[in-house]
Amino acid sequence: MTDGRHRVPRPVVPFAPRIMSKKKSVTVPASPGGSAKQKGGGKKSGEKKSAAAGFKSIAENRKAKFQYEVIDSVECGLVLMGSEVKSMRDGKLSLDEAYIRVQRGELWLIGADIGHYFNAGLWNHDPRRPRKLLLHAREFERFAGLAKERGLTLIPLKVYFNERGFAKCVMGLVRGKKLHDKRETIKKRDTERGLQRAMRAR
Repeated sequence: MTDGRHRVPRPVVPFAPRIMSKKKSVTVPASPGGSAKQKGGGKKSGEKKSAAAGFKSIAENRKAKFQYEVIDSVECGLVLMGSEVKSMRDGKLSLDEAYIRVQRGELWLIGADIGHYFNAGLWNHDPRRPRKLLLHAREFERFAGLAKERGLTLIPLKVYFNERGFAKCVMGLVRGKKLHDKRETIKKRDTERGLQRAMRAR
């Protein structure tokens, strides 16, 4: 039963969606002797590792600039064993007696000396074994063709690890210098050294 009074309906309040605030990046002050840490928006661990690896030079063929005139060069990949990679990261590589030979349509690095990795045990490598170089077919045909047609030489100029951590070899197409060219190289080198000494003495 009703008492005869009319009920007043309650006003309907429109629903307002709740807006979530974005998470802000907060920098925490560094403790003594430590570095500042950042919460939120930080880099991924994979990006940190790739940035930390970076470019690393392993060895250069120092005799090449004196004995040869470099006509052209190209970057090649290197096929290596695990113990060789670890030794190269320790700087155990010499290119002083190394050269590159074309055999059965492939490039091989001959005479490069990679020292033993002492923790490899029985699975260690032969320090002076031939190592295969990797190059695109078009570049291979151009460099190998010029070397054969013009009597030029292929030598390794330097070896390094790139930003992704892969071992690379710079192959040079070179021509042997004559005696007077070598004298000019020595004269130029001595002049540059004299200028460097003068700059350091200031």
